[in-house]
Amino acid sequence: MEVEMKIRGFMLDPVANTPIVILKDTSSETVLPIWVGVFEAQAMQLEIEKITTPRPMTHDLIKNVLTGLEAQVHKVVITELRDDTFYAVIWLEREGKAISIDSRPSDALALALRVDCPIFVEDEVLKTSRLAAKLSEQASSEEIGKWLEGLGDDDLGRYKM
Repeated sequence: MEVEMKIRGFMLDPVANTPIVILKDTSSETVLPIWVGVFEAQAMQLEIEKITTPRPMTHDLIKNVLTGLEAQVHKVVITELRDDTFYAVIWLEREGKAISIDSRPSDALALALRVDCPIFVEDEVLKTSRLAAKLSEQASSEEIGKWLEGLGDDDLGRYKM
């Protein structure tokens, strides 16, 4: 089953100093942190803040190509968490045919923002990510988990990429 989520905000991992995008369930308090690259976080932040660049960025180009091909993005889905890596699929439709495209979650999220399509996470990913966080024996992961749990609304989205 897929759970609809929205991008709630961004923050920096205080241990690794890397961006984290926070997804939040639209109907509950469930959150899913996904560590992403600096450039990918920037791409998402630019779209959220509606900042235009002089030339199309990569995700803008993808949107333009899909528009030119008369393909519609229906949704993006975070499908799997394997070996501490998230996987995603972009679901398109073109000429009545459904097409699934393998993607990094960061690229799928950046595209979803640009085409204004829903973001989903497989419920198994949410379960696995919670279980993985509980079973983690690394101090840094525990610190990050406690830090994330203690964040309030004012903290989310406070960091600019």
